[in-house]
Formats: sequence, C-alpha cells, structure tokens
Amino acid sequence: MPRRQPSWPGLLLSGLGRVAASGRVLSSMGAVVRRMFRSERAWSAAVGISVVLFAALAGVLAARNWVPFGFERAAVGWCAAHRPPVIRSAAVVFTSFGTGVVPYLTALAAGTVVVRAPAAPRRRWRTVLLLMGPVLWLAGGELVRAGLMHAFGRPRPARANWATTASGFSFPSGHSFTSAVSAGLLVVALIRVRPTVARACVTGAALFVFLIGLSRVYLGVHWPLDVVGGWLLACAWLAAGLPFLPPRQPIVPGPDSGEPGVPGA
Repeated sequence: MPRRQPSWPGLLLSGLGRVAASGRVLSSMGAVVRRMFRSERAWSAAVGISVVLFAALAGVLAARNWVPFGFERAAVGWCAAHRPPVIRSAAVVFTSFGTGVVPYLTALAAGTVVVRAPAAPRRRWRTVLLLMGPVLWLAGGELVRAGLMHAFGRPRPARANWATTASGFSFPSGHSFTSAVSAGLLVVALIRVRPTVARACVTGAALFVFLIGLSRVYLGVHWPLDVVGGWLLACAWLAAGLPFLPPRQPIVPGPDSGEPGVPGA
C-alpha cells in the first residue's frame, strides 16, 4: 500500500513546531534586536538586506509577469478545500487585527511606552513627537506600501477562493506589512526600555505576525509570496526607523529598595 505523502501545511507546521520547541531561533532574534540598538552598522545592514531581498522577490515575480508559482496555487487551493466553519470564522476575526484601528493603537502603545519610560526632563513638543512618532511612522509606511502595491499591480487569487472581503492588488500584503510594523514598533519600544524582555517580546510578536500572514493565505485573498513580501518590506521600514529612537537611559540600582532606577528620574 503506497505511503500517503504529507501535505505542505502539515510539513510547514511540523517544521515550525520544532523551531519553536528549540527556542534557539527566537533567542537569536532577541539578541540581534538588542545588538541593533548598539550598532549603527547593524541597523544599516538590516535595512539594506531587507530592501535587497524585497527587490529580488519583486523582480522574480515581475519576470514571471506576476503569475503565481505552482506552490502558491497549491497553497491557496489546499486552504480553500480545508475551511471548517469554526476555523474560518476564527481566521476572519484574527485577520482583522492586521488592519484598521488595531495597528494604530499598537503603534500608539509603543509611543506611550517610550514617553512613560524614566528619562531626563524633556520639552512638551518632544514628548508629543515621541508619543505620536510610531503612529506617523506606521502611516508613512502604509503610504509607501500602497504606492508599491499599485505600481506592481499583482492580481489576487481568484475570487472563488476568497473567504473574506479584500480590495486592491495583492503584492505586498497590506495586513502582513501593517501587523509586522505595528507589532515591531511595540517590541522595539519595550526592549528599548527594558532589554531583558527581548526574547518574550520577539516570541509573542513573531507568533502574532506569522498568524496574521497565514490567515491571509488561508482565507484565499493573498498568495504566499505576497505575505513574504509584506514581511520583508516591514523589516526594512522598521530598521530604517531605529535611528530616530531616543537613547536608552542607563539603569542603576535604586538607593533604598534595590530596585532599578534612573539618574535624574
């Protein structure tokens, strides 16, 4: 009796499970984020690498006249054939976190973390700028992403495969980009204030962003490489914004309780 070949989603989930169980990749990601705050070359390299990879991906797709690869068609077809009502409804709800007000509230939370962190006295205009900076950076990224999307004009999967509403072109994925940038802004703000939480923050954000991207393919409104493109563009946009962060205040032991403190706080 011939052995049944595992489906691509089963192989993907199995591989992700092994990576998550080891924890090594997430630990490395947290260490990389911490080092990026200390090195101008690190964030410059992150911008360059992300832009090159995004441009290469866009170039490959453009050379094919934006026609999806076979594995992309297989992924969307498999998802369309495996949508129990409960999972479909959950995916529709979860994917909504990647657009609308939620990403901007997340970016505002990032600004709030930065503003509320112990720091030397600052002028009011600077406080407002720090609070609203992540929101403005996210909005600017959305304009860049929308411009690229219309310039590329990659068609979405056939409407017959859709399990939710969608508009515009397909590449790069807006939900994937927006969720990655907003979650990344919050992670960067939290790590800037307390570097010891890097691993937990990166783990939570990576899982959230991955599930948002997966939901776009599962609901049939994006090809898999649209999601990858959204993630690469988000990495470039996030890394490009790191130099604008205020310098982290050195943490020293408090005088009485032994709790961390900040000079001048």
